[in-house]
Amino acid sequence: MKKLWRALAGLAIGVVVQGAIGGLACAQTSNPANPAPPDQSYSESEGNLGQPVVTSPTEAEPGTELPVLYVTSVEILRTQSEPQLDIVHVSGLVGAQGWSSPELVPTYVGKPLDGILDLQFIATMPLQTEPATGFVPISAVFPLEEGHAFRGVRVRASENAIEVDRIPGLASVKIAVNDCRDCVGKKFVERGHAAAGTPGVVRQEDLPKILRWIPPNHGIRGITHNPNRLNLLLGADDKIIAAYWE
Repeated sequence: MKKLWRALAGLAIGVVVQGAIGGLACAQTSNPANPAPPDQSYSESEGNLGQPVVTSPTEAEPGTELPVLYVTSVEILRTQSEPQLDIVHVSGLVGAQGWSSPELVPTYVGKPLDGILDLQFIATMPLQTEPATGFVPISAVFPLEEGHAFRGVRVRASENAIEVDRIPGLASVKIAVNDCRDCVGKKFVERGHAAAGTPGVVRQEDLPKILRWIPPNHGIRGITHNPNRLNLLLGADDKIIAAYWE
């Protein structure tokens, strides 16, 4: 089914490029965007040797496709030339460099009861650990079949979702999460132990939800690789000595 969607996508995109909206990018890696407050949908638990961790919804081997970290905007465009086509253009953010081949794939097969096409925003994950240097923009397009019966689109990333309930239409959000580009050298403070704006401090509540911090006297068990997880290595006095996505 996924191959069929991709084949249809390729045909429709070719028509659109020759028509009214050529030039929509399938991927971007421009300057990092502003980051947004995390919700508390993930629970905390005691990690290896007592270190606190946040549970992750996905753990995968390198080289596989995973949801991107955030979706930031969803726009449904309608071409002016015949045959008229509706094109879904989606932008989002990944945690670091190294992500490739972004695409939109249907979440399930069949007609949705609410008339909203449900899509996942995925990409090929990095093959190695990536330093935390700021969020990286990424985008993809998805053409809807001519004569479709959908009244809107919902797009899901790893940490959020955006719905557009009309065609054409546009919806966007601002991500205000600390991307940890300047975390190294600052003190890490667990949730509720520092006021917002405290100088020289990185607060847990300001960081991405999927987070692991490793104190200097704790080991690391397992070899699980999750490029949507931010890792903080802590030194003396909980000072951050390294920040990376793995």
